[in-house]
Parts: sequence; structure tokens; C-alpha cells
Amino acid sequence: MIDIEQLSRRVEQIILQHGRRGMDKVYEAMRPGYCGRAARMILDNIGVMLIGTGFPVGCGYESDGPIGALAIYKVLEVLGGRPIIVCAPPLSSILSPSFAVREMQVSELEKSGKFAKEAMTSLSPDLILSIEMPGIASDGRYYNMNKEDISHQTPKFDYFVTQAGCPTICFGDGGNEVGMGNVKEALANIDIIPSITGCDELVIATVSNWGVYGVVAMLCVLTGEDLFSLIDPTSTAEFLVANGCVDGITVRPDVSEDGFPIHVGVSIIAQLRLLVREAS
Repeated sequence: MIDIEQLSRRVEQIILQHGRRGMDKVYEAMRPGYCGRAARMILDNIGVMLIGTGFPVGCGYESDGPIGALAIYKVLEVLGGRPIIVCAPPLSSILSPSFAVREMQVSELEKSGKFAKEAMTSLSPDLILSIEMPGIASDGRYYNMNKEDISHQTPKFDYFVTQAGCPTICFGDGGNEVGMGNVKEALANIDIIPSITGCDELVIATVSNWGVYGVVAMLCVLTGEDLFSLIDPTSTAEFLVANGCVDGITVRPDVSEDGFPIHVGVSIIAQLRLLVREAS
């Protein structure tokens, strides 16, 4: 019999490697086993599944978030779900030829809230995921890791999470993302302006994409399927960079994520696959 919680803890240690933004300290304040719980939440709510992603950097978006969003999209499809990516231009136009997309505009709070309500009424989601989306701060604004106000360029996905009539899972790696309101006390000692938006299950990792991989690892265990065979972060990163995405740390069009060469994320997947095989 596999001890799911213990295995999830081991998964979480893998996705929190190479930390440099304080998520290891935040982890100490969380209830371990969140990757396993998020995986079970996904399996219990297969249906229409909205995936919000797209953290603005310069005139475009960073690669951390979309890489994970496309990975979980493919996994959810195989599991029988109907995933829909919710994002703003230009990311929406990049993804819409190959993926189901609900485009949202960058607008002020009231319009964003109305859009979210209308979208959820028409789509009736069974589950909402937020992967590296900026979260609103206590002053009603949005900030990047340098504490710069990015409200004017941010798609405000918080309302999908706060108004959801279904379970919500959020992925973050710095404290300023949607969902991080769950650990606001633990973020007090990190030099950021944190998000106050919470969620049902928060998944933290050194890189948000790696958090997605952690949940996929637990889905592999729970389903007995090699879902990692669907994921190729290198080709996904190359596709995104070729279409204008940049590394969120270096702000360069590199095949990397949050300052880590893409091979580091590939190594994280290799470690997770090995752990899954050993546990099976």
C-alpha cells in the first residue's frame, strides 16, 4: 500500500529544490501533502477545467506559468477533462490555434469581475486552476517581484478563484501570485508585496511549472498512468520563446524558466519519474 501523503512530501522536497525566494520557509507553515491533495482534487472534479496563466513581463508574458499550463492541459485531456486556458493577449493569440482558450482582456477590477462571473456562468467549470497568475495585494493593486506596480498590464484572474462555485487549485513560487493569501503570515518576512487571494489548495515550488510537475507525479501514482510522457518542457519553452515569451527573471528570450536553464526543469521531471517508479 502506497502512503500517498508521505510520497507527496517527497515530491514536494523535489520541487522545492534550488530555492532562492523563501518558499522553503513558507513550506514550513503549510500542511504537507498538498501535491497529493491537489491531484485527488483533480480526479474528483473531472469536467470543464479552467486554467488561468500569464504573468506580464515587459510587453509580453513570462514562460513560467504557460509551460506548466500546457503540460497540465494535456494531462487533463487524457484524464477525460475539458481544459480551457484563460489568458490575455498576446498569449491568447499564441495558444488559441492549438488549445481551447477563453480570452480575457486586461481591464480594471470591476470589468474583470464581471467578465469572470459571465465566463463561469457560461462555462460552468468543475475545477479552476491558476498557474503563476499575479494576485491582488491588500491595496487593490498588483505587483511583480521587484515591488513594481503592474496593475495596468495584469489580467485579473483573482475573480475566477474568489467567485468560483467549484474547487480551486493555485500554483505559485514567490508570494505575489493568486492563491498565496493562504500563507499570508508566512510571507511577512519575504521582501515582496504579497497577494491576499486565497484558494482551496495551494501548490508552492521553486518554479510554478515545477509545482505542476509535482501534481502530475501524484496523478501518475493515483491513476497508474505515465502522464509525464505527455510533457516536453523543452519544446514548449522553445515554442513560447519563438512567439514572444521571456524568462521572468532575466527578461530575455531564453529557453529557461525563472532564471533556470530548461534542463533543470527536465531534471526535476526525471527525479519525479524515478520516485513514481520506485513507489509503484
